[in-house]
Amino acid sequence: MVTSRIELVRAPNPSAMTLSGTNSYLIDCANGQAICIDPGPAIERHVQALLDRAAAMDCRIALICLTHTHPDHAPAALILAQRTGAPIAAHAETEFPHDRDLHDGDVLRMGDARIRVMESPGHTFDHLVYYEERERALFTGDVVLGEGYVVIAPPNGAMRPYQHTLQRLLDEFADAAVIYGGHGEPIHNPRAKVLEYIAHRRSRQQEILNALAGGPQTIPQLVQTIYHDTNPILWPAAARQMLAYLLALEQEGHVQSHAVDREMTPQEYAILNPEWETIVGAEHARTVEEELGAMLRLDTIREYALSP
Repeated sequence: MVTSRIELVRAPNPSAMTLSGTNSYLIDCANGQAICIDPGPAIERHVQALLDRAAAMDCRIALICLTHTHPDHAPAALILAQRTGAPIAAHAETEFPHDRDLHDGDVLRMGDARIRVMESPGHTFDHLVYYEERERALFTGDVVLGEGYVVIAPPNGAMRPYQHTLQRLLDEFADAAVIYGGHGEPIHNPRAKVLEYIAHRRSRQQEILNALAGGPQTIPQLVQTIYHDTNPILWPAAARQMLAYLLALEQEGHVQSHAVDREMTPQEYAILNPEWETIVGAEHARTVEEELGAMLRLDTIREYALSP
């Protein structure tokens, strides 16, 4: 239990990307109805756990809301909708099947619950954050987590929109009392956590610029320099984050790049285009590939340098 009105039901899908599992939330609307935020992966026992928890709350699930449509957050919505008759609400531009389009500034009302919707691109471009006003609770999906930091990976993620999203959270929800992220435990000091996230992104970007001040480098070289004390199994994830920073810096004219006229070494290729199924197993490979933009193959090695 999180509060008397909000219940956390964690999916049984722990992994390196999902931490202890994906968080699904039920909000009691005080009229015998509940809203489910992020019903999670299509795991039968998790769907049943959501139904059982709603019944224990003396509620029926009447609305399903998605923060985004990665495979660890959304697929159970279709099963849950079939079981309950509840409509699915999601970003207006998502390709995931849904019944209600949501836009920035929309307000969802059910019973005594009033939930504001904020478009929150960065991790994905179809991401939404929800703010339940009575509990002063932010449901942040994969924008802010209860543990660690968020993966930002092209082509479905972008660094500058993500940083703008963090700033909006800071500016527009100063009265928030708690953050319920898509993974990890609730955060009871929202402002401090968002400031930490903002500072972390600025610090990581400065590390990249400092590294490039010493001369041109490829992404694998930057990863091994900046993440030298990180488990190498995580270097491919770091490489995709590095790409997001470099794309932004290059677009802004701070960095320039060119293709290197040689084939990648096996180590470079493994960092830039890993076979995730062999690393995390078939069960988690699709989630990791979606999170890290694996559909974007990096078949050419590029060298990055500070612009003159």
